[in-house]
Amino acid sequence: MRIVVLGGGRVGSAIVRDLAAEEDFSVLVVDVDPVAAERLSRFGADCIAADLSDPNTVSKAVVGADLVVGAVPGFMGYKVVEQVLREGRPVVDISFFPENAFGLDELAKEAGVPCLVDCGVAPGLSNLISGHMDDHLDVTHSFNCLVGGLPVERSLPWEYKAPFSPGDVIEEYTRPARLRRGGKNISLPALSEIELVDFPGLGTLEAFNTDGLRSLLTSSKAPEMAEKTLRYPGHAEKMRMLRETGFLSSKGVLVASGQAVPRDITEALLFSAWQFEEGEPDLTVMRIVVEGDKEGKTVRHTYELLDYYNTETETSSMARTTGYTCTGMVRLITNGIWDQPGVAPPEIVGRNIECFDAVIEHLKDRKVQVFHSVKEI
Repeated sequence: MRIVVLGGGRVGSAIVRDLAAEEDFSVLVVDVDPVAAERLSRFGADCIAADLSDPNTVSKAVVGADLVVGAVPGFMGYKVVEQVLREGRPVVDISFFPENAFGLDELAKEAGVPCLVDCGVAPGLSNLISGHMDDHLDVTHSFNCLVGGLPVERSLPWEYKAPFSPGDVIEEYTRPARLRRGGKNISLPALSEIELVDFPGLGTLEAFNTDGLRSLLTSSKAPEMAEKTLRYPGHAEKMRMLRETGFLSSKGVLVASGQAVPRDITEALLFSAWQFEEGEPDLTVMRIVVEGDKEGKTVRHTYELLDYYNTETETSSMARTTGYTCTGMVRLITNGIWDQPGVAPPEIVGRNIECFDAVIEHLKDRKVQVFHSVKEI
């Protein structure tokens, strides 16, 4: 099968390497950076350097593709997926674009192809678990997710580095966080309601509201739902300071040298400050707690993940957890387990027990272990 991966960055490269290792797959990666594209050729992938912000380039890239993976930055993700669907190709996407993915549902159904969106770790694996729990429980009372990617070693001033595009990180800090309380959907500022949370073997982290629930607010009926991002303590206050003083604003301001956009400058500076060094270890931590009723009993299901940089493959933890969730979803389509035309976020897929088990097993095979416990409450 011919698989085209659009985007060969940190996560895209993990996706390419995993798919290219399959004898049944022929993989083409397209990236604007010729060095990034060429680097992936040593893993058996064909490579093209091209600007995917041009719809015509996207169309040319996916000619002959049996399936397309979208791994571009979030700001261009929706348009890329839209163009792929116009070419009639099934797609699995991780780009975390801000637009409503169901705006593409009719286009995907007209093409008669699946379009799986938000197929990363969170959103992605977290949604898959939510859908599985909604199907398993008789009634779901609450869903709470804590998740974050961090450098193993903390260093001032940020005590943080970005395992993916800094622009997408800043989007998390500026986009209002939607959650559900008392059965009502509400919106709060990102970086709000900071709390400290302990993780055995890792220590104390801070958690704050971000807009990670996305499609879960439509698909799940749980009256209490929230997702918070995890960082080392003190990070949220620093980012709030930048945001409130205008450094994350996309509105132009007049400066001595002319017109400038503060966010563009901030992103450029943070891109360097937040860049992981080659081989620098990172970690991904996630805790999902779902409470509900099952056969007359109230139970609490806890799913936990703590993953580290893999020294054997020199693959970051965030690239592993995000990329391998994505390739697990790819295999659902290529193996014929999921073939429903239209847009489907992971929670819809997770309601199918065969799909859920297949993705969890796929992650386990790659040493990304999700631990599950149940307690009656």
